[in-house]
Amino acid sequence: MKDFGGGDLRDILAGVDAVLARFPVDPKRLGITGWSYGGYMTMWAVTQTERFRAAVAGAGIANWQSYYGENLIDRWMIPFFGASVYEDPSVYAKSSPISFITRVKTPTLVVVGEKDAECPAPQSFEFWHALKALGVPTQLVVYPGEGHEFAEPAHRDDRVNRTLAWFEKHLQE
Repeated sequence: MKDFGGGDLRDILAGVDAVLARFPVDPKRLGITGWSYGGYMTMWAVTQTERFRAAVAGAGIANWQSYYGENLIDRWMIPFFGASVYEDPSVYAKSSPISFITRVKTPTLVVVGEKDAECPAPQSFEFWHALKALGVPTQLVVYPGEGHEFAEPAHRDDRVNRTLAWFEKHLQE
């Protein structure tokens, strides 16, 4: 509570450390990706650490303050943040990747469905726009007509292929 993303990122990094300690993984060639909450965690991770050399954020949340007013499912947020955004905007800001955007150095591909009502496309636009303005290698792909889950097989295939190509390009030595 009131640490949205923080504890989860500590868990992710502990998991990465455990893998690095046990298996022959190159720590300089790590990537991170996720969809929905995982997309948010990808956005959050690249604002909090430089451990990842490439990232792909799918249907993520960049700004919890604006997100609160962009969706119809805002009541779920109150138990996690401790109040509505109108009562305590600072707790939402401290968990918003956009609040820490100037820290990002990680090349980040941002993908989203045009009609995503759960993680609205403007969240992805905001993150991508900031990265572009700051000179961070980035690309935004918006899939026309798609919601949170992609219905069109060609779009699902394209998303996977773009993800693989992004990591191949940015995780090379």
